[in-house]
Amino acid sequence: MSDVAVGSIVLEPTEWLPLERKHRERVQPWISPRLARRQRGERHPVDDFLFEYYRLSPAQLSSWHPGWRYEVIGSERLARDSDYCLRSVGHGVNPQIPERKKQRMQHALQILEATQQRTAGFSCFGLHEWAMVYRTQQVRHDQVPLRLRPQQIAATVESVGLSCTHFDAYRFFTKAAKELHPRLGRDDQIDIEQPGCIHAGMDLYRYAYESLPLISSALVAECFTFARDSRDLDMRSSPYDLSAWGLTAIPIETPAGRQQHARLQRSLAERAVPLRAELAIEIRNALQWVE
Repeated sequence: MSDVAVGSIVLEPTEWLPLERKHRERVQPWISPRLARRQRGERHPVDDFLFEYYRLSPAQLSSWHPGWRYEVIGSERLARDSDYCLRSVGHGVNPQIPERKKQRMQHALQILEATQQRTAGFSCFGLHEWAMVYRTQQVRHDQVPLRLRPQQIAATVESVGLSCTHFDAYRFFTKAAKELHPRLGRDDQIDIEQPGCIHAGMDLYRYAYESLPLISSALVAECFTFARDSRDLDMRSSPYDLSAWGLTAIPIETPAGRQQHARLQRSLAERAVPLRAELAIEIRNALQWVE
C-alpha cells in the first residue's frame, strides 16, 4: 500500500482482492441460511430480524467496500458503482455525497457521542419484548409461540416494572404498556440513549451500514456480529418459546433469570464500548473528508 495524499491509500489488486474474498467468506455463513430459509418460506427469530428490521440486503452485506481512505486499482465493480469515482490513480468513494446522507451520519454521530458519555444501565431486564405483548391479543412475532400465559406475562410486567430508554423499542409497546411507562419520543433519543441498552448496541449496525461506502465493510461486519449476539439475548429473555430454534430461555420472570440477564447485558455493553468508539471515530473522520 502506498500513500498518495493525506487520507488516500492506494490498493493494488494483489492487496484488495484478498480483502474482498475474506469479507465475502466472513458474511456467507449469515447470508446462505437466510436465502435458503426465504426460499422455503421459513423465518429465524434472531437471524432474519437483522435482514428485515435493519434493511440491508444479503447482496449489499456481501459487497466489499474499503472505506473512504482508499483508492482501488482494477476493480470493475467499483468502477461501475455510482458511489465511486476515479480519484488520483484508482476508484474511491466519491466525496460528494447527498445532503440527506450527510445529515443522517451527523445524527448518528451525535447519538454515538452522547451515548458514550453516559453511565450504562442494566435494570430493564429485557422487558421491552414483554411490553409488546402486554394485555393484547395481537402477538408481535406471531410465528413464534409464547412460553407463558398472558396472565403470567402481565404479572411479570406489573411486578418488575418497565424501564426502557430506547424509542425504537418503546414505540412497539402496547397501549396498555405505554400507560405504565414515561413517554419516549424520537427527539428524545440523543438525550436518553445509554450504553447498557441492548437495542442501542444493535443499532451500531444501522449506523455503520447507513454510512456505507464511507465506512469499511469490515467494520459493518463487526457491527453485524455484535447485533446478532445482542438479538440472541433479546429474544432469549423474551416471553417467546424459542426451543424449536435451539435457544434456551432466560426466565426473567424469576429473580435468578433477571440476574442472568443483567450479567449478559453487562458483558455486551463492555464489548460495545470499543466498537462504538471506533464507529464514532470513523464517521467523524469521514464527515470531515466529504464535500
